[in-house]
Amino acid sequence: MTIFHPFFLSLTEIRYNKDSQKLEISQKIFWDDLEIGMGNYTGENVNFLNPKDPAKLKSQLQEYLQLHNQVVVNGKNLTLRLLGYEVEDDAAWFFLESSSSEVPKSVEVKNTVLLKDIEGQRNIVHVYNQTNSPRSLLLGKGEESGTIEF
Repeated sequence: MTIFHPFFLSLTEIRYNKDSQKLEISQKIFWDDLEIGMGNYTGENVNFLNPKDPAKLKSQLQEYLQLHNQVVVNGKNLTLRLLGYEVEDDAAWFFLESSSSEVPKSVEVKNTVLLKDIEGQRNIVHVYNQTNSPRSLLLGKGEESGTIEF
C-alpha cells in the first residue's frame, strides 16, 4: 500500500528526565519514507509494516537511528538506544533513550534522517528541559545540526 503525503518531515521530541538522568527521545517518521531510507542504507528491500524478520528490522533501525541522530549535552556525546516503536497510521513513533547525562545547559542535535534519500526532507526537533515549552530547531540538507542553550 502506498500512501502519498505532500510534505517530508520528521518530528523529534527530546525531554530530560531528572530522575533517570537521561534524555527520552520520541521521533516520528513517515514509515514509507523510512522504507526508502532503510532500503538505501541496508541495500535490501525493507517492509516496515510486515517485516520477514522483526528482530533484524529492529537491529537495522537501531543502527540507522544511531547513525542519523547524534546528541551532545554540555559537550558530552551521548549514546542512544532504541527502546521500541509504534506505528500510527502513515507514520511510526520511535522511542530512544540516551546514556546518562547531567542537566542540559546546551544541547547540540545532529539529525540527518532521510536527508540523502528524500528531496525536501526537513527534520523538526523540540527540546524540553524540565519545562512544558520546547526550544526548537528546523534542520535539513545544508543545516543538519543546531545547538540550543538553556
